[in-house]
This record gives sequence, structure tokens and C-alpha cells, in this order.
Amino acid sequence: MAAHAVAQATLCALRQDIARIEGRLAERLEPPPGTDMTVLRHGGRAFRGGDLLATGVKAFDAALDGGLSRGALSEIHAVQTRDAGASASFTLALAALAMKERQQRSLLWIGTAEIFREAGLPYAAGLTQTFGISPEELLFADAPKLADALWIAEEATRLSALAAIVIELRGNPERLDLTATRRLHRRAGDAGRSVFLVRQAAFAEPTAAPVRLVVSPAPAALRRTLTGPLEGSLGNPAFSVSIGKSRTAAGGRFLVEWNCHDLAFQERQQTHPRRLVSLSRHGADLAPAAGAVVALETAPRRAAAGR
Repeated sequence: MAAHAVAQATLCALRQDIARIEGRLAERLEPPPGTDMTVLRHGGRAFRGGDLLATGVKAFDAALDGGLSRGALSEIHAVQTRDAGASASFTLALAALAMKERQQRSLLWIGTAEIFREAGLPYAAGLTQTFGISPEELLFADAPKLADALWIAEEATRLSALAAIVIELRGNPERLDLTATRRLHRRAGDAGRSVFLVRQAAFAEPTAAPVRLVVSPAPAALRRTLTGPLEGSLGNPAFSVSIGKSRTAAGGRFLVEWNCHDLAFQERQQTHPRRLVSLSRHGADLAPAAGAVVALETAPRRAAAGR
């Protein structure tokens, strides 16, 4: 028995050393003392039931194995600069969920002068109307260079008043390597706080983030009323989200909407411009859609006199 205990202690010490080198938390081999909560191993780390930020979209959360990790670094990518608004809005929606569930009303947004000049800043009135975040709850840190932005993000993870931290960068700078992202990921895990790395006009490269989501805008549906869709209107903001990388989830593409009234994500409701018709009784062809038949001229018109 004594030899077995020594071997288990040695194995635990080795696992902790490996986790420290890889910049992640060590695995938990048993539930926390004094609780009967089951601890699950998720992507090389130990998580409990409350450590996941669920979006509320069943298919999307199921693909993410329950949701995004709270105490981790998560990447939000926009392949092109014109998608910066969609990626920033999607990140603000995730941050709004974290602020509501943690009952902490402060969000820190870090970036360099380059990204703020290129992608702009969130509109103050839209923050409250769309995401339920007042301008006083959103703090901005304009860093002169990338090294300063990374340092601010690492130090901000220690602030308990913050519900989440967003660091927005452009392109693929050399300093944003595995070492830098490991430090961010480890600090987020130690603090149990979500850190969102928003990357504009960037291509995928190795990082320590367990999940990478590629976000682009999707056409908004018509606004729904009691009498049906309102013609010429715009409904909830819609996003096309692809799982570019995940240690546990399979890749996929999802269409989600952000409900500005309920402050929650919802599945995209498919709308059809016309009534769908069933297959014909005696064949495989679709029955023609009902409507007026207009005859078109097939022969060219005679040239006008004198031309």
C-alpha cells in the first residue's frame, strides 16, 4: 500500500509539472474536498459543471461539448477586415452572457491604436440597446504596442471586478506566439475568468487557445410580428460561426442570432419567401408553384421605320 501511495504521488507530481510547462491547469483526480460534484476532464483540463459558458443554442453548445470554457483563452477570428463588426459584436454578446451570469458589471477591452483606428470602437448607444451593457461598464485600454497590450491582459486577469477580458489585435504579429498565448491561457485559468482574443484579418496559426471560432456576418431575417414577417424590416443580428479548432469538438458551421430583447443567443429560424409544395403524386418532379403565367416574346421586334 505504501509503495502504491508513493507511486501515485509521483505520478501526480509529474502531471503537475507537465501541466505547468504546457501552461494549463493540472488534472483533478478526485472531487474537491467536502463536495460531491463530479469533475470532468475537458480538453486536457479539469472542469466542473459551472465552468462552461453556454450560448443557449443547443446544437452549437453540443458541438462545443457544453460551451466555452470560462477560465480559458478563446479565439474569435475574422478572416477579413470587413468582418470586424461581426466578430466584435459576437464577442460582446458572449461578454454580456458572462456579465449576466457572474453578476459582475465590468468588461475590459484591450487593443492597440492600429486596431482601434482600423476597426473602430463600439457605439455607445448600441451597447445598451443591443447587449445591455452601459458605456460606464466597458473600459478601454489603448496600448501603444503589442507587448503592452499582452501585459495589460495578463495583469487584468487578477481583477475580480471584471467579468471578462477582450484583447483585440490585427493580423498575425510575430510576438503573438505559443509562449504569449500560453501565458494568457494560464492566467485566465488561474483566475477562472474568460479571456477572448479577437483577431481581425488574421489566418489560423498555432496558439494555446483550446477553441477557435471563425465569425462572419449572416443576412438578418425579417422582423417577426403577430401577423407574420414585416416586409422591408431587419430582425436580430445574425452570425455565421465556424469551429476552426477545438480539442474535443468536431468542426462545423452554425447560424445563430442574438436576441436583443432577451439578451440571449437563439437558433436561426429559417424563412421561405414562398409556400413550399409537396412532391407530385406520380413522379419525382416538384409541382409548379402557383402564380400568374406571363407570355414573353420570342421573335425580335421589327426595326422602327427610318432606323
